[in-house]
Amino acid sequence: MRELTADLLVGRLVDWGVDTVFGLPADSADGVVEAFARRGDRIRLVLVHHEEAAALMAAGYAKATGRVGVCLATSGPGALRLLGGLYDAKLDHQPVLAVTESQEIRLLGTSFREELALEAAFDDVADYNVRVNVPVQIPAVVDIGIGHALARGTVSHITFPPGLEETAVETSPWMLTTPTGTPPTAPLFTAGPGVPPSADLRRAAVVLNEGTRVALLVGAGGLEAREELLAVADMVAGPVVKSLPGKAAVPDDHPFTTGCIGVLGTRPSEEALEGADTLLLVGTSFPWAANVPDPARVRAIQIETDPARLGASGATEVTLLGDAAETLGALLPLLSRKTDREFLEQAQAGMAAWRRRLDELEDQTRDPIQPQYLMRVVDRCADPDAILASDSGTVATWSARHFDVRGNRHYLLSANLATIAAGVPYAIAAQWAHPGRCCIAVTGSDGFAKVMGELLTAIQYRLPVKVVVSNVSSLGHRLRTGIDGTAGRSEGGAGGDPAGAAGTAGGPADFASWATANGALGLRVEHAADVEPAVRRAFTTPGPALVDVLVNPEEHPRPAMAGGA
Repeated sequence: MRELTADLLVGRLVDWGVDTVFGLPADSADGVVEAFARRGDRIRLVLVHHEEAAALMAAGYAKATGRVGVCLATSGPGALRLLGGLYDAKLDHQPVLAVTESQEIRLLGTSFREELALEAAFDDVADYNVRVNVPVQIPAVVDIGIGHALARGTVSHITFPPGLEETAVETSPWMLTTPTGTPPTAPLFTAGPGVPPSADLRRAAVVLNEGTRVALLVGAGGLEAREELLAVADMVAGPVVKSLPGKAAVPDDHPFTTGCIGVLGTRPSEEALEGADTLLLVGTSFPWAANVPDPARVRAIQIETDPARLGASGATEVTLLGDAAETLGALLPLLSRKTDREFLEQAQAGMAAWRRRLDELEDQTRDPIQPQYLMRVVDRCADPDAILASDSGTVATWSARHFDVRGNRHYLLSANLATIAAGVPYAIAAQWAHPGRCCIAVTGSDGFAKVMGELLTAIQYRLPVKVVVSNVSSLGHRLRTGIDGTAGRSEGGAGGDPAGAAGTAGGPADFASWATANGALGLRVEHAADVEPAVRRAFTTPGPALVDVLVNPEEHPRPAMAGGA
């Protein structure tokens, strides 16, 4: 049997270890779908309901695994709808390969239906962006595209014309004019050096040893360095402050951490950074200048894998280019253990007071239901190795403050793009990547309304994804009584809803009935006393489940330093 171009494409993905592709191909891409079916024992094509969700799933898959995520779409509007999810991957430095279908070669330039210059449309989002015209290109462009994505933590895009996937590999529509042939490539990737030069490590150690109030600021680059982070924090007697993408780097219940920083963070984290005279930045380019110390008054050391991100959080005295775990491990023997623990103990006392404040806000006796209480129930009911995918909007504040990462839990969100409706696609991707773990999406009502179709994806594939909707109930009232502009500016509003977006004339949308009608467990909760039984039932019931919780629409998050929690 002759090898077709589609087989070459799918086979090359298999060679790279890709086992899951998320997409929505058209009839014209039947050859690609059939090629996936022929390799069904090695790779699966997950058919979704919206292309943006496919790209978000690819990004979520990369975040949940550290491997390349892959998405697939047809030509024209299908390809364009990938862009939102691909920008999420780009801004969060995740390796994703997008494969799209372009217009037929013989129709280019004729203004035929759906003729778009996809290379131009994807030029900003994709670091590697190429059109395939002949089958022999495919091994090289797939190798280079995935290599770019992995090496630079970014997006690559390959587009090919319809019909090419059913062309025999040896066929070429024109004669080669040179005898060079196609350059040979291989599906190989090796991460760069993990440890900085010893002279840089010694300089960093001197700064940390001389500091009297050392704090660590940790981002997503520190997720695989938990033991090393805690060991260094113990040596320097420094509190560990986390950016939200780095929430899972250190357990939230560990005595060395003060939780997250920024508008979704904690007061003790703000105070720790305010009081520090020395700052160790690990795998973060935290952008909010108001929340980090003035570079003029602190000595800073930065550990980063990408030279382009060095100095992104201000001037640093020492830069260490290397893997976080390996660099911290090499730095540890050069550090002197501090006997003065007062700075750390002050942070710990502040964190104890902060937790008491959170307990007050998690009032389980109040109706309407407090969203803080809902999130704490999710925290109590989730497994020790659960993966929580948080949507953007107000719900992200509740998950950041009232869901604790402990044990082997993981936490996913759209950090830098802050796109609404990422939670459900992330959870679905995480469930494919980790079939034995409980994968939970927490989302606002408008966020869920944007991706309701993807719950159908979970139902059709029998994925045991759990969706918890923080459903706001009085947005229509806010519209009728006058809009001051703030709701419209905050995408997500209260609970993740722009004013009135997810409501109906008779009140908030009933997502539970819809979920039940389509084959999932759907539970609607209107009273605080019913929250925990419903969440526990959903989490322990096999298959997909949705808990639709009507929460207090008047409860808004407040910045930590403004006295709120």
